[in-house]
Amino acid sequence: MRRPPEGITATPEWGALESHRRVWATRTLRELFREDPGRAERLTLEVGDLTLDLSKNLVTDQTVHQLVRLAERAGLRERIDAMVTGEVVNVTEDRPALHVALRAPEGAVIRVDGHDVVPDVHEVLRRMSAVAHRVRSGAWRGATGEPIRAVVNIGIGGSDLGPAMAVDALRDFTDRSRTYRFVSNVDPADVWEATHDLDPSTTLFIIASKTFTTLETLTNARTARAWLVEALGEDAVASHFVAVSTNAEAVAAFGIDTANMFGFWDWVGGRYSMDSAIGLSLMLAIGPERFHELLAGMRLIDEHLREAPFERNAPVLLGLLWTWYGTFLGAETHAVVPYSQRLERFPAYLQQLDMESLGKSVDERGEPVPVQTGAVVWGTAGTNGQHAYFQLLHQGTKLIPVDLIGVVEPAHDLGEHHDLLIANLLAQAEALAFGRTAEEVAAEGVPPDLVPHRTFPGNRPTTTILMRRLTPGALGQLIALYEHKVLTQAAIWGIDPFDQWGVELGKTLAGRIVPELTGPDPKLEHDASTNALIRRYREMRGRT
Repeated sequence: MRRPPEGITATPEWGALESHRRVWATRTLRELFREDPGRAERLTLEVGDLTLDLSKNLVTDQTVHQLVRLAERAGLRERIDAMVTGEVVNVTEDRPALHVALRAPEGAVIRVDGHDVVPDVHEVLRRMSAVAHRVRSGAWRGATGEPIRAVVNIGIGGSDLGPAMAVDALRDFTDRSRTYRFVSNVDPADVWEATHDLDPSTTLFIIASKTFTTLETLTNARTARAWLVEALGEDAVASHFVAVSTNAEAVAAFGIDTANMFGFWDWVGGRYSMDSAIGLSLMLAIGPERFHELLAGMRLIDEHLREAPFERNAPVLLGLLWTWYGTFLGAETHAVVPYSQRLERFPAYLQQLDMESLGKSVDERGEPVPVQTGAVVWGTAGTNGQHAYFQLLHQGTKLIPVDLIGVVEPAHDLGEHHDLLIANLLAQAEALAFGRTAEEVAAEGVPPDLVPHRTFPGNRPTTTILMRRLTPGALGQLIALYEHKVLTQAAIWGIDPFDQWGVELGKTLAGRIVPELTGPDPKLEHDASTNALIRRYREMRGRT
């Protein structure tokens, strides 16, 4: 694989963008649209079921051209090719990052250390499909002979965020005769809330942990097991638990039949794993056929990434825009606002995908990155956000690019609801881009002392993404779009987007603190603040 460029900030391509960014001290979107009647059409892309309007971003044709040249200098094409062919791209863990293999068609060949992994992927998919058909048809029976009516996925991070988001997003494609719940937080309220009103005899748990050692997941799993055993006895565990893991010994010790264990591979990162066995809960909810539609949607964007020129490549351009704002224009956050209640969890899913991947301060060689890297990603469903934080977007002092996501055809068309929803999306994009001048406000008869308060500066960038319907295929396209956006940014900065060492330190320290909270007379050797908090907690729990 091509190593990341040394001294990318010293290249002519970087220097050209540094000079070009000064243009935006004087240029406005109002002027650009007035001067260029073809701007909207030229900066709109159609990919699969997605339409991306990039025209309300703070870019000109020159900006896009220079960003593309920077991507070429950074070796983005080589990095894409290395990833999709199974080369080692996760350099700190010495492994590939082959989430694209999870949706490769049968007959494709992708080799890892000389071994074609595509047949392995499809074998797991077949086993998942067999279980899904049994549960959905009622053939899977619990310990008392009852069919399964509730599925509870227990995981955390990538073992939770993806399938939980997708089950919500595709609720209209799920089997409504069953309940689907997700437990991730080690807070006891989470597992209690997920189980307290369920019938153990009709509940199936999926324990999703590659190593079957994840502290939060195993704590919740043991609590769920105790809940089931209290009602049905030890022998019931095998009928009510399955595992997504590679640790057969630990799975068997828990009481799960290893015939109901579904593995995945070390070349699948957690936050890229929803289309692996981690998506078993989603397959149970929407069925194997719909799950394969999701995979096909992801594959469409994978192929687009490889084949489309960068100037018309949707995930590449999305990544270059986020890089432009964060690295060159100083934006520190990026909002993602889906105008779809079904996509309410999508921003939370993107938080892990983006921030765990790009939250790095050293490059692949271990050298400090001299520029700002990953953004803080946040957002909620529109129109709720308009009545919460859009004031800051419109009239605040911060540059906050926004991705607005809309669905054209609703699953439930009730009166004027959906037209009103999309009108709000379009209106917000227009208002953020063009604002309202003091002269326009005054012309409406607003008193002079109120004119400054009712003036909107505009020039607030947005990308609008529309899909005709929120189908499994369209959702797959949306997910893969953002996955490959992340790869683009990582290539520019020369960082490894597939490791997450920053997650480990807190886990290690928590393991040390747990016995100090619960054991007798601990010897505390932390900093003064942590020691005092541990003592206070023990006192409040009556453990002094």
